[in-house]
Amino acid sequence: MTSDRREGSEQAVGGARHRLRDARELAAARERFLSAGTVDTDHVRQTIAASWWRSRTWKITADHLRLPYVKDPNLDTPLVRGAGPILQRLREQMSDEPVSLILTDPSGTVLDRRTTDSRLEQRLDQVQLAPGFSYAERFVGTNGIGTALEGGQATGVFGPEHYAEDLEDLSCAGVPVRHPVSGRLLGVFDLTCWSHDASPLLLALAKTTAQQIEQELTTLTGLREFALFQEYLRACQHSGGIVFALNNDVVMLNDHARKVLSASDQAALLTTAAEAMLGSKRVTIDVALPGGERARMFCAPVHTASGPAGGVVRVRLTGPASPPGTVSVQPVLPGLAGSSPAWRRTCELACAHYRKNEWITLKGEAGTGKLALLRAVHRHHDPSGSFHVLDLSGTPGERDLLARLKQELEQGSGGTLVLQHIDRLSTGLGHAFATLLHQHRRLADQTGRQWWVAATHHPITGDNGLDDVLRLFPASVEVPPLRHHTDDLNELVPFLLAKIDSTSGLTVSRAALQLLMRHTWPGNVAQLQQVLSSVAQRRRSGVVQPSDLPPECQAVARRVLTPLESLERDAMVRSLIEAGGNKNKAARALGVSRATIYRKIREYGIDISK
Repeated sequence: MTSDRREGSEQAVGGARHRLRDARELAAARERFLSAGTVDTDHVRQTIAASWWRSRTWKITADHLRLPYVKDPNLDTPLVRGAGPILQRLREQMSDEPVSLILTDPSGTVLDRRTTDSRLEQRLDQVQLAPGFSYAERFVGTNGIGTALEGGQATGVFGPEHYAEDLEDLSCAGVPVRHPVSGRLLGVFDLTCWSHDASPLLLALAKTTAQQIEQELTTLTGLREFALFQEYLRACQHSGGIVFALNNDVVMLNDHARKVLSASDQAALLTTAAEAMLGSKRVTIDVALPGGERARMFCAPVHTASGPAGGVVRVRLTGPASPPGTVSVQPVLPGLAGSSPAWRRTCELACAHYRKNEWITLKGEAGTGKLALLRAVHRHHDPSGSFHVLDLSGTPGERDLLARLKQELEQGSGGTLVLQHIDRLSTGLGHAFATLLHQHRRLADQTGRQWWVAATHHPITGDNGLDDVLRLFPASVEVPPLRHHTDDLNELVPFLLAKIDSTSGLTVSRAALQLLMRHTWPGNVAQLQQVLSSVAQRRRSGVVQPSDLPPECQAVARRVLTPLESLERDAMVRSLIEAGGNKNKAARALGVSRATIYRKIREYGIDISK
């Protein structure tokens, strides 16, 4: 053996002994921390010590892993699509190395894991570092994925630095991956290997791979964002007025918009523009702003070869919302319609509780607009914040619903979370939900990152088993049924027609509106929107007349009709319309006597205006 080779061999042995000694000292330091709560700063890095303290606060069990599981994590995301080819190339390059490539979402849930070493793969399965399981720090304690998420930076965790004993034989390096334009956290890329194989290069390789993923995301989304930015700059250059651009990730406002518009006016315009961008055509919209001005919006969608890129909006203020000397009642919240005292009071109460950061429940009949109201409250106060809805009325099992709630509470830095149809929870699941929500509120007091949580439900009577959950919501706001504020139809009908088709200019005659106001609307606003949608399909422009309305709006029944009676009523209404209101002719067409048709008209409250 030459002297150079002998020297290299001695250095390798010496390095291995040094790493072994460091690992033993770290393991001893962790034992002292777990037993006595003291940190040996000579052997424990500051980043790891801070994570140990968080893990202790979260009451992580160091000798046993208990992880939440998501059966079907969302794999149809830009992150998964962008990272796929890069992970595949790296896997091929490292096919002879015992290293696992792992991709997670912002909550630490594993989305993708690629490992060529069967022994390492078996070990990762044993510690549940596998797709569907969350490696957030609050479940696992100190680890490369969860600690990188908590610190928001690249983090290596080696051997005994892990809080959980089961992970002591592993080392990992996690690096956050962010959206290249908005900077929004998309997930974490992580490399995991045996602790005795780890080196400082592990973190360097993880950083390089994360950068490649972000570059790929830039390529995928850059064309869309660049096209939007170009159109925004072009609009700014050709207009000295208000200009803004937006898509799902980006909102851009020029200086003039920020100087001229209040925060509530900006929110109203952004909300209206977001709805307009759902279409693919240029549209012009007149809108009354909360501040009292009227504005005309010129919305131009931007398209690229890979799909819609968002839209650019030019805004011109057209003067006061009402002529001088008149009183104009503006909607309390942007994106909603209605100015009746009952509706305004409901909106004001919801806003007041939001400003106090009080969790609330909205109770009311189906279709009254509970979710729309919460969305408007959120957009009014935090137009760029996260708004998530967890619908509890679907078919997922209780375990899946609980896992989804955990995922929602753990991801992001706060926003608004709506638990829709909370009255559908079983008693057992209600207790579990209450525990999770209580833990979130307690932790939020320490971290400052908290969701404003609101829940919706139908009127609840009797013993429902939800007392534990409802106690966490100190306030309740009742959303009135539409029949209690039908005067709002004067504003609600044109508002909904504009949402259905903003380009048609469809209006409703006074006679047709009177029929709509006479209806009891058992399905509330949702039913009204369905009726107007069906009308808009038959009459694409012009003025809606009473004859354009469906049979259910031509009658005011004094009781709930059976399905058979509803069919009979609809047939009579159609025959009367076709007969031009001539009851004798309609009776002959239906094959009934004149006395029968008169009796049925009275019974069903049918009114065919001529």
